[in-house]
Amino acid sequence: MPSAQEKSILVTGASGLVGSKVIASLSAQGRRIVSLVRHRSASQTSAQQIRWDLINPLPEDERALAEENLSAVVHLAGDPVFGIWTSAKKKSIYSSRVDGTRNLSRYLAALPRNRRPEVLICASAVGFYGNRRDELLTESSAPGTGFLADTCVQWEAAAQPARDAGIRVVHLRIGIVITNKGGALTAMLPAFRFGLGGRLGSGKQWMSWITLEDLSAAIEHAINNSDLSGPVNAVAPNPITNAEFTSTLAGVFGRPAIVPVPEFALKLLPGGMGEEALVASARVVPEVLLKRNFGFQFPTLGHALQHALGK
Repeated sequence: MPSAQEKSILVTGASGLVGSKVIASLSAQGRRIVSLVRHRSASQTSAQQIRWDLINPLPEDERALAEENLSAVVHLAGDPVFGIWTSAKKKSIYSSRVDGTRNLSRYLAALPRNRRPEVLICASAVGFYGNRRDELLTESSAPGTGFLADTCVQWEAAAQPARDAGIRVVHLRIGIVITNKGGALTAMLPAFRFGLGGRLGSGKQWMSWITLEDLSAAIEHAINNSDLSGPVNAVAPNPITNAEFTSTLAGVFGRPAIVPVPEFALKLLPGGMGEEALVASARVVPEVLLKRNFGFQFPTLGHALQHALGK
C-alpha cells in the first residue's frame, strides 16, 4: 500500500502494446504505476497489479483500488478490433470499450473528492470519423457512421460521469500504431519481406498513423498539462494514402509492392470489418497537438518505419 502522500498512476490495458510502453516510460521517470488487470501475472514486474474486471467489477476489488492515491488514470483497455467480426466479436469490441469505460468512470466519480484522480486519459480511435474519403479531419470534425464510429462516439460519451465529477478527461483518438512489437504493421511484414505486399483495394484511402514512441509521449503530455482536455487526435502530422504506405513499407525492404488485395474481397469479410477497418478513408491531422507545439519524434512515415524495423 502506498503512503498517504504518494501518488499513483493507474493504467488499464497494461499488458498491451501501448500500455507496456507507457508503463516502462513512466516507471523510468520514477512514477509509481498501478496496473488494473483481470488476472494477475507474474511476468508484469514494473507495476503493482490490482485485479479488477472492468465489465464485472467485484466489491473486494474496488476496495483494493480505493486504497490507492491516484493522480492520473490512463485507460487503454479494449478487445482488439482486428479479427473476424462475428456478432460475438462486435459485442466484445463494443462492451469492452463502452461498458468498461462507463464502469471505471462511475467508480472514479464516486471516490471522495480528495481521492479522485486529476485526469482520466481515455483511449479512443480515428474510427470516430468513419469513412470520409479526402476530407481533412480535425478534432472539431463531426463523427462518421458505421459500427466503429458509433462505438467510438459511445466510448467517449461513457466517460461523462468522470467529467461531471470534475475530473479532467482527455480522449486520445489513436491512429494505426507503428511498431515492430505487434499490431497491424507486424501482420503485414511477412508478405512485404518477400515482395508479396501491395495496396488494399484502390489504395486511395487515407491512413492516419503514429509511432509507439510518439503515442507514449502524447499520453505523458496529456498527464502533465492540466489545460488539455477533450478530444486529441493521436496521429502523426502527415497522413498518407494506403498506396503510399505500402510503397514506403516495401521500399524499406528494397522490395516491390505489386500484389494488391482486391477491394471486393475485403468487403466480403464478415461483419463489415474489411470495409470499415481496411478500406475506409480517414485523413486525420493532430490539430490540437500541433497548436500546442508538441514535438513529434517521427513525423514522416519513412523515418518511422526505418526506426520501427531497425533499418
